[in-house]
Amino acid sequence: MILTSAKPHIAFYTLGCKVNFSESSFISDIFYENGYQVVPFSKKADIYVINTCGVTSAAVKKSRQIISSVKHKNPQAFLVVTGCITDTDAAVLDKLEHIDLVIGTNEKDKIYQSINTVVTQGKPPAIKNTDGNDFFASYSLGGRTRAFVKIQDGCDYFCAYCVIPYARGRSRSNQIKNIVRQVEKITEAGIKEVVLTGINIGDFKNDKKETLTDLCETLEAIEPLQRLRLSSIEPDLLSDALIRLISTSSKIMPHLHLPLQSGTDKVLKRMNRRYDTAFFAEKVFKIKKNIPDCCIGTDVIAGFPGESIADFEAGMDFIEKLPLSYIHVFPYSSRPQAQSSGFENALDQSVIKNRTLALKALAKNKKELFFSSQKGKVHRILFEHINRRGFIYGFSENYVRVKTGFRKTLANSIVKAPLSKIDEDGVFLLDSSKEFF
Repeated sequence: MILTSAKPHIAFYTLGCKVNFSESSFISDIFYENGYQVVPFSKKADIYVINTCGVTSAAVKKSRQIISSVKHKNPQAFLVVTGCITDTDAAVLDKLEHIDLVIGTNEKDKIYQSINTVVTQGKPPAIKNTDGNDFFASYSLGGRTRAFVKIQDGCDYFCAYCVIPYARGRSRSNQIKNIVRQVEKITEAGIKEVVLTGINIGDFKNDKKETLTDLCETLEAIEPLQRLRLSSIEPDLLSDALIRLISTSSKIMPHLHLPLQSGTDKVLKRMNRRYDTAFFAEKVFKIKKNIPDCCIGTDVIAGFPGESIADFEAGMDFIEKLPLSYIHVFPYSSRPQAQSSGFENALDQSVIKNRTLALKALAKNKKELFFSSQKGKVHRILFEHINRRGFIYGFSENYVRVKTGFRKTLANSIVKAPLSKIDEDGVFLLDSSKEFF
């Protein structure tokens, strides 16, 4: 198929993690720089690229729905599917006949070459599958306020519930010098905040034995960079040195996301997690001791196979006692390649649903307590560009959501202000008549 348009219209849809979003943004910029018209996914396009997620069965279902929607937008469009389900759920794609090209998770760097060859020659080049050891460096510039930089990919942990190592391969990282160049380009574009992301960023290491702490120290020295934020980091990989660095830094944001997954040692062991509850609690309290206003988030899986009612109640009690700021709750989802798919004592969906709801209620209380603890404190809020129902929104250093009456001049600006009033939607509301504006 040779497209007749001199500047083909191409649209992207991304599901899943921040790594996927970073990669999609980077790839779409390549097309834009080479004369393609990048349009919203809701618009009619000549080419659609869907970057899928395979972490949960719900994510696979959503990916399948988005793929199926393309034929209604433009039946003649060229449809490309990439992302994790190309490796974890290939059988799902085999049943969708209107897909023109499938590109594996570790071949995303070949998307532009493949599609451009279709556009110019009528057929894609042969793609040689890699072994998952190459590193595809990517970063996003589309946000205008914050950018995501992928510093690491893959994972060596093989947690019992997870399929990501089978899709993305073993852990590997970029070089610090390359990341520095990316961050310098980002700051040149006027973006104030950089978020370091990856599949397991705490495992950042390369042949020069550079660590995540080394990287943060280096990026902190980039003068135009105003804010540096870390994405999720495994608790056993969060070093004391990095905690100390964050506690003394004016640029590294006091916000850490440490996935817990279960509040009982028995379940953690069945999950193949690399710590116990005592270790996790010690890490959380150490963070709070060194960085009192730090926002600490976590992930918890509800209803893992073999989780008894006693396990669940003990886990709830453990989480209740921790100074956590927010909790992402995930109902357990059996994935075909994951070790836990063969575990005995799987729980009924009704049990998983009820435990998910209980954990979400606890999460709501934790978030409200954290927000209440920030009342009266002065923070620096970075405002975004979005006008939502007459408000402009932003985040404080420690990830507190803030809003005020929309004013275009506030976009991508940092405002120092006290947090005094929590509005009915649970977001801090700043009085735009105050002098700090």
